[in-house]
Amino acid sequence: MRKVIVAGVGMTPFVKPGTERPYDELGATAARIALDDAGLTYADIQQVYAGYVYGDSTCGQAAAYRLGLTGVPVINVNNNCSTGSSALFLARQAVASGAADCVLAMGFEQMRPGALGSAWDDRPNPMAPFIEVIEKARGPAEVPLALYLFGGAGAEYAERYGVAPETFAMISVKARAHAEHNDKAIFRKPVTVEEVMAAPSLYGPLTRLQACPPTCGGAAAIVCSEAFAKTHGVDTGVAIVGQAMTTDFASTFEPASAIKAIGFDMTAAAAAQVYEQAGVGAADIDVVELHDCFTSNEILTYEGLGLAPLGGAEKFIRDGDNTYGGKVVTNPSGGLLSKGHPLGATGLAQCFELTHQLRGSAGARQVEGERVAHQHNHGLGGACVVTMYRSA
Repeated sequence: MRKVIVAGVGMTPFVKPGTERPYDELGATAARIALDDAGLTYADIQQVYAGYVYGDSTCGQAAAYRLGLTGVPVINVNNNCSTGSSALFLARQAVASGAADCVLAMGFEQMRPGALGSAWDDRPNPMAPFIEVIEKARGPAEVPLALYLFGGAGAEYAERYGVAPETFAMISVKARAHAEHNDKAIFRKPVTVEEVMAAPSLYGPLTRLQACPPTCGGAAAIVCSEAFAKTHGVDTGVAIVGQAMTTDFASTFEPASAIKAIGFDMTAAAAAQVYEQAGVGAADIDVVELHDCFTSNEILTYEGLGLAPLGGAEKFIRDGDNTYGGKVVTNPSGGLLSKGHPLGATGLAQCFELTHQLRGSAGARQVEGERVAHQHNHGLGGACVVTMYRSA
């Protein structure tokens, strides 16, 4: 397998629904920024993987055609909240295997306000097995499904380890503090624990300020072989040194557990594969962008990635080990909670942040002395992608 270089990255500011440009423009704009960042043209791109969740078939072509009509393959990707990193996974795989030398992964989303829901009511719901598990684990509840699952997982975790509600709120406070320095984030105003706790209750330990907002935006990354980079004068300073995608295991569904239902075992398995590939462990990570769709998922992901031991997330948070000056700076971008979560773009926006961190070009968000960066992006249904980056 060939070494894979992150040649260029780009993203648009993430915004509230109703204030966005059309999805094809969002995707194309992010891709143009990535091309400029790499010093390449669209004629250099040999394959395109386009990620989105809410749109008709071949939306990827609609966005790519704004860049040019070169006849290259355009593959549309839809993997729920891990769509963007699934596109990146496929792009990296194409380059690593030798199938292509320079590939564009782009993601975009033009979302509507409100909770996520199914677009189809006349066919089997792919989330039906997860609904069955959460109902067994937590009992019935009249709340949106994502909130039901992640709020239920937070409640299960709090009950198991005696975690205080304020600990969950501290995640949102940290996210806003980081996003204050990110001009592409949707929520940049700092909040206090008291404000987070006083927000309307949603389900389990979660309040409204502990859930990511529906968001519109685009992000892109160009990956290439080391030989292509050297031939075309591309910066070889950031490389992907490990990557894995997992889907659900039998343990997701039996015995009934909200924590398992949201993909804890997918995360742990993907992380273990990546650590083996990269030859590093959790203790070597300087910065991580992880999937904080709800504060409960960030807490659980600390443990799934091995950043904290089982039951140790509360101490990890209260000791400040998840922010600047601690062990691992978590979501310096502000994460999904504050930066926003346009599903198709999220995984590639994480790549954008970590690439700039490794280049030393993250400005006020820069993690000093960083050499190893970790990415976690996961979607219900389910799929989890974990990626390790290293600077030269």
